[in-house]
Amino acid sequence: MSYAYYPGCSLEATAKEYDISFRSVFTALGVDYQEIEDWSCCGASAAHATSRLLSVALPARDLGKAEAMGRDVVAPCPACYQNLKHAREFVLESEENREKLRRALEGTGVKVEGSVKVKHVLEVLLKDIGIEKIAEKVAEPLEGLRVVPYYGCYIVRPPGRESFDDVENPTSMDRIIQALGATVLPFTRKTRCCGAPVMMSQEEEMHRLSYEIIKEAREAGAQAIVVACPMCHFSLDAKQPEIESHMGEQLGVPVLYITQLIGLALGLDPYAELGMDKNMVAPDEIIRKYSKKAVKAKA
Repeated sequence: MSYAYYPGCSLEATAKEYDISFRSVFTALGVDYQEIEDWSCCGASAAHATSRLLSVALPARDLGKAEAMGRDVVAPCPACYQNLKHAREFVLESEENREKLRRALEGTGVKVEGSVKVKHVLEVLLKDIGIEKIAEKVAEPLEGLRVVPYYGCYIVRPPGRESFDDVENPTSMDRIIQALGATVLPFTRKTRCCGAPVMMSQEEEMHRLSYEIIKEAREAGAQAIVVACPMCHFSLDAKQPEIESHMGEQLGVPVLYITQLIGLALGLDPYAELGMDKNMVAPDEIIRKYSKKAVKAKA
């Protein structure tokens, strides 16, 4: 297995712990990956509102670079995954579309034919690496840890007809978590919106939507919420203190990336290799209980 790694903008900044834990976990699982050289923004934030062609040309450039590497793309961010996948479908749709992109990318030295696939990290973990291999690598079983997986809006709703998981009741994270020895609790809001798209324009609505997710997780007895999306993590983790203040209620539910949880079970260093000191809601109790490498918990 070899992949062209597309981190995207969030994993270079607010979701740095996702990038750190992705690299550490894939290395520990023996997966060959190489970051796409000189990758550019996929345009997820605003390109589509400016120009439809621009919104396709931006990810198509990255796709073309992956094609030159001869590797399928793995994108941890669902928005990046969606845009790259859409670009590939646009390319494969017609010769007219391919010609449009040739003109748009003229002078960049990049050609795109749609010859490589685009996969989210969950798809790679579930279908390419496989549950059995992940389970075999577990060094510190997470027995007794109660969590809820939160998928959000994008991951299992990619462009096109096919998704790697069930749209209404996805189970990919559930199965991975169970392979680590942790307990997956029933959770009705696993695909509800966290409000990230309206974080700037309707902050109170974002607070409400994220609050309902965190509150249900806490009432279910979850010790953590597990995610695979930078925006979901930002809404539920970084914004949790604001949500507590706005709602007048203490929540205190840690939010972990699926790669952080896997890394913990693999026995990786929770700080140096998984970036768990960067989480806003400190998962200190989880680290103390399940990590032998943790010298001290975050104060």
